[in-house]
Amino acid sequence: MELDARNITANYRERVQRLAIFDPLFRLENKKTTDNSNHPIDYFSLGLLTLLFFFENMLLRNHKTGVRELAEFFQSINQGEMDLDDEGYEKLARDIIEVFRPPSGRRNSRSFYDWNTRQEDTIFYSILKADRFDSKSSTQYYSLDEQGLELVFATREYYSEFQVSINQLLLRKQLERGQFWGALRQIDEMRVAVETLEERISRIRHEVQRNIVSESTYRRYRDIIEEINLRLSREDREFEELQDFVGETRERLSYERKTPKDQQTYELIVRIDAELFEVHNQHGNLFRESIELKTTALQAAQESLYFAGIDSFNFQKEITEQLLATPLPLTAARTLVEPFLFLEHREQWSPLTVFARQRVNRRKENIEAEGFLQALDEEIQEQERAVRRKNYRRVMELILQAMGERKEINLQEVVNYFHSSGQEQLLEQRFFYDFWILLHQCSPISLNRDFEGMQESTLGEVMTILVGKARTLTVVEQGEVLKVTARYSIRNMQLRLEMEENAL
Repeated sequence: MELDARNITANYRERVQRLAIFDPLFRLENKKTTDNSNHPIDYFSLGLLTLLFFFENMLLRNHKTGVRELAEFFQSINQGEMDLDDEGYEKLARDIIEVFRPPSGRRNSRSFYDWNTRQEDTIFYSILKADRFDSKSSTQYYSLDEQGLELVFATREYYSEFQVSINQLLLRKQLERGQFWGALRQIDEMRVAVETLEERISRIRHEVQRNIVSESTYRRYRDIIEEINLRLSREDREFEELQDFVGETRERLSYERKTPKDQQTYELIVRIDAELFEVHNQHGNLFRESIELKTTALQAAQESLYFAGIDSFNFQKEITEQLLATPLPLTAARTLVEPFLFLEHREQWSPLTVFARQRVNRRKENIEAEGFLQALDEEIQEQERAVRRKNYRRVMELILQAMGERKEINLQEVVNYFHSSGQEQLLEQRFFYDFWILLHQCSPISLNRDFEGMQESTLGEVMTILVGKARTLTVVEQGEVLKVTARYSIRNMQLRLEMEENAL
């Protein structure tokens, strides 16, 4: 097979650009500077730490990071590696930032010969960019620019640990630039990252059940699970902001459909909204699973570790032989066996117990009460309620879009709108039908009188977006039964928003 030179030289400029972003690190490596003890300073590793420092602050949404904050970070991790005073640390931080972002304001550049176009070319790149400026203290803050993010992503460890976070950052960049096809691909990569993380959590669950044989091993797995849970919590908040951003973009584009290109763009943002919602739900399930792993699995592992210690305890060797083989004073013998003696029992009761409240249970309930009681995990329940409130709000927003200027709509029209707008995947979700049943049970709902009482309920966010649009919401059943999907059927209902109080 003959080689085609065009395939080798294709995209040569882009490849050089990806290599050029490493140039600032090698320029730092060439610096020959020593500390106060005349020891050379490793600028290369400190440059990489600087990139990771700014990236971590981006993940934490900390926008106030500048020379002083970087100097404090160097000082906190130094631990005797460098002999510098406060001014030395600040000068070190300023020198590194000036390499990543030249003080002249011009971007870094690299000239090269492009073997694809057969011409001399120059590429420009920016690692750090100015973020905010504090006029009171004359302090400039910085953040990673696009090429700076690419440079961080090229480091393997961060790429694997923060795959979802990185995808979220890239997705926001693409949405802000209107690169919707790239955003769809980014969501697909995000789904793969979530599935990979799901496999990792499943593997950790099996390892917890199989490998915890000591207290140190238990603590190590506990720290790993807590780190995963913390990262998932941060990613879940970022998903919510992305969902809101996509919803605002979709609403804005819905009023700009004047040409076929505008219509195609709107259809793309509808697909993005649906697929991002699906990935968010998948990630939310993973977040709840990590909470369960943090509580239930670790607790079971700790209990198994405790009972393993009890099973390995030899009473004959540890107590009996120790007590009989060596003559012990009476006080020492009592001290030895005291942990294995029962507590003092006193059989008495108060006559007042006759008049105390009695617990009456059915026979079935008594049978189920035997054994260990399962403690309800309030944290998991609160997570589920929050997801349910958010899902109900999303359904209500789509219903309002379907209604337009009208004040009433039936369930059949809502289903038709979901199919036409690309939201048919919601019809496969159980919460869509629970939402209508709950509205029918609570109908009529006074949006003014009942708002305070229902604000913390599952319909709280629904009432929040309806306040000001109507005074009363009513849902009334109609005759026919709708076969919405192969799995779900529901009776048709009429939803009505009224400006006057309705006392049905």
